[in-house]
Amino acid sequence: MKRINRLFAVALLAVCGLALSPLCCAAFAAEPQATPQIVDGIAAVVNGDIITLSQVRELSAPREKVLRSQYTGAELEKQLKATRELALKDLIDRRLVIQAFKKEKYEIPDHFVEERMHEIIRENFGGDRNTFIKTLEAQEYTLGEFKQKEMESMIVQAMRGKNVKKNLIKKENMVVPPPKIEEYYKQHRNEFTSKERIKLRLIMVPSRADTANAAAQRALAEEVLGQLAGGADFAQVAQTYSADSSRDLGGDWGWIERKTLAAPLEKIAFNMPVGRISNIIEYGGNYYILKVEAREGGVTRSLAEARPDIEKKLIQEQAHDIQERWLAGLRAKAYIRTF
Repeated sequence: MKRINRLFAVALLAVCGLALSPLCCAAFAAEPQATPQIVDGIAAVVNGDIITLSQVRELSAPREKVLRSQYTGAELEKQLKATRELALKDLIDRRLVIQAFKKEKYEIPDHFVEERMHEIIRENFGGDRNTFIKTLEAQEYTLGEFKQKEMESMIVQAMRGKNVKKNLIKKENMVVPPPKIEEYYKQHRNEFTSKERIKLRLIMVPSRADTANAAAQRALAEEVLGQLAGGADFAQVAQTYSADSSRDLGGDWGWIERKTLAAPLEKIAFNMPVGRISNIIEYGGNYYILKVEAREGGVTRSLAEARPDIEKKLIQEQAHDIQERWLAGLRAKAYIRTF
């Protein structure tokens, strides 16, 4: 059999630092089942290789647990079905990649897998191999099964990396044209703009428009504004007159981002100079007086500053497209039947 060529070996070496496989994560964190599921069946056949229902359930289980905490009824069933379909698609693609690996007659040296095993034991079990083995046994996995899963994960990642490297090897594919970078920058400026925040204090005086006290409340709001204009401390005035929940904090709302206040209040607050006290704002049956104490963010990086990140992102997108086209080609040539 051919040994791994240099390009493939480079891709494989990068795999050694990847996150743990789904099986490994399951061995560390899976919860014991009150009633083990022993019924299995065929989910798909890929060029003669069988993917079982239990394999699909194993891959989709973490996501299904989250969904069951978020949805119920028909919507839950809809979400579960979509999750299982994605899991099956992933398993089919993985099987096609492994078959392509075998067809090319590549092989992974045993020491790659052994080094990966040592890394897992060292980083997740403090170097205690016995604890690792007992954890696998508790989840009903043999060491051989675990090694096989890790090897398959390494194969998939390495084959994907090899395919991308092969297609990006040409110089013109490794450089993103400047006009494309500029176009991305114009269309995604929000990605390069830091979140705008203001430190806000607020006084709220209820208008009580449905009572005979409406005029008195307006007069009270004007009196409050007058005190502030005369130099009174905003926090002390808020503690005395405000009916807002932040009253005991001197009207302090702390640092807030956009979408925190009602739209009319937000528009005024985020356009006020720091240190300025607003006029009386009538909204929702109440009178508001705002003060912005500090402001940060809202700064957009220049194209020159953002260029390296944009170029990296576009190359990653190109690599993803290459992988998808490669997988589509494998699917087109394969016999795949789902059940």
